[in-house]
Amino acid sequence: MHFPQLDLLDLMLNSNSKLIKMKKIVYLSLYLLILMSCTKDLASLNEHTKAPVNVPAGSLFANATRTLSDKLTATSLYENVFRFVVKHWAMVTYQDEVQYDFTSRGIISNWWNTLYMDVLADLNNSALVIKDDATMTEGEKANKLAIVDILQVYTYSILVNTFGNIPYSESLNSSILFPKYDNAQTVIYPDLMRRLTDDLSKMSESSNGFASSEDLIYKGNMTNWIKFANTLQLKLAMTIADVDNTSAKTTVEAVNEGAISSPNDNAIFFYLTGSPNQNPEYVDFVVNGNKGYYVSTEDFIDSLLKFEDPRLSKFFSTNKSGVYNGGVSGMVNNPQSNFSVPQIITADAPYIFLDYVEAEFYRAEAIERGYTIPGTAAEHYNNAIKASILYWGGTEDEAESYLANPDVNYALAKGNWKQKIGTQKWIALYNRGFEGWTELRRLDFPKLSLPIGAKSPFPNRFTYPDEEQTTNGENYTSAAKEIDGDKVEKKIFWDKY
Repeated sequence: MHFPQLDLLDLMLNSNSKLIKMKKIVYLSLYLLILMSCTKDLASLNEHTKAPVNVPAGSLFANATRTLSDKLTATSLYENVFRFVVKHWAMVTYQDEVQYDFTSRGIISNWWNTLYMDVLADLNNSALVIKDDATMTEGEKANKLAIVDILQVYTYSILVNTFGNIPYSESLNSSILFPKYDNAQTVIYPDLMRRLTDDLSKMSESSNGFASSEDLIYKGNMTNWIKFANTLQLKLAMTIADVDNTSAKTTVEAVNEGAISSPNDNAIFFYLTGSPNQNPEYVDFVVNGNKGYYVSTEDFIDSLLKFEDPRLSKFFSTNKSGVYNGGVSGMVNNPQSNFSVPQIITADAPYIFLDYVEAEFYRAEAIERGYTIPGTAAEHYNNAIKASILYWGGTEDEAESYLANPDVNYALAKGNWKQKIGTQKWIALYNRGFEGWTELRRLDFPKLSLPIGAKSPFPNRFTYPDEEQTTNGENYTSAAKEIDGDKVEKKIFWDKY
């Protein structure tokens, strides 16, 4: 079939072909000009005029420090459950976490992800920025890199003491999506101690570290960072003493003199009175109004009463009848007014990373283990307890009276050195639940009963996060097999007894 209209159209197009080609060229030129102009304008939209392209190393370090302190200080049920594990606190109504249910609120994943993705990642990025900074002197660069590494070692030790074998050598390598788990005893702990030795060899008091506004622990004081590194070495060595006494003895004797030797050396993170820089416990209790969730435990209150501990009134209030009364872990403790409640701390209350109290308890233990360091076990034990009492607002006279109590006095108190030191350290580490958990597992004192309705045996470790099974399944399976099952009752390698 023929359509004459198409013949006419074809004739018109052929007669005007040159004109059409010229128009196409003009249109194409205009299009390209507009496209180039738009591309330039669109690209400008990606320019952050108010945000730095490169985050300063000091800001990354400060943020990592703050995140780590927040995590260890937190009282939220989604973040930190260790006050329940060591039976310093109990709950009024909700008993899941007190009864060792750590999975329903994502506590384990939260702990793991925060330490890896926020703290360690920020510290790693801070180190990368420092290495590329051509404006620093070699001394300043060495100091800053050492400080960053020291806090990384501190963070990795928390992860090991929580889970056991963990991703370590490949954990911060962005090109490895599925990092292997390294052995905590043969690989990680020895390397952490090696790193601290290396850091100490590179730090110098004659060069600058981070600025005061960036160093939220020591405000740029390199002398104290050197003491911190030595004390962390002391801590790691004492942690493995039951499984590697030779290495522990050598390390302790080498670093003791350079470790924290006064409360003035304490590694403290200072919060501020104003939001958003307030202590997380204060925020939970006061700002968020959650004080009504918590009470003391009868285990802790009864011990404090027995020892006539002057810190009791600093830790807890009396109940509505004016007496100290602890709740039962795992049971509903209602109404709250029948029980002693944690005292509300101030908005700017600090968190202690490492202090003289810990160092002195470690020294007392070291002497009992036969290590060669100055003083006696009783002297260091007394120093630790006295420093704790004074820190919490007690007096010299109260400390002396407490140390004279036959149930506290080092020469008179019942039990072996582990019982004496372990019990008093359990008290002195009040409100530092994670550290209390580590020492409770390591020293095995005091002996605590399971909470009512416990959903598992005492948690010697956290199980690995659920997402590790799905996203890093092969390495997770190998790690679980190496410890004969990913269970809470499996002990960390240093927990020998």
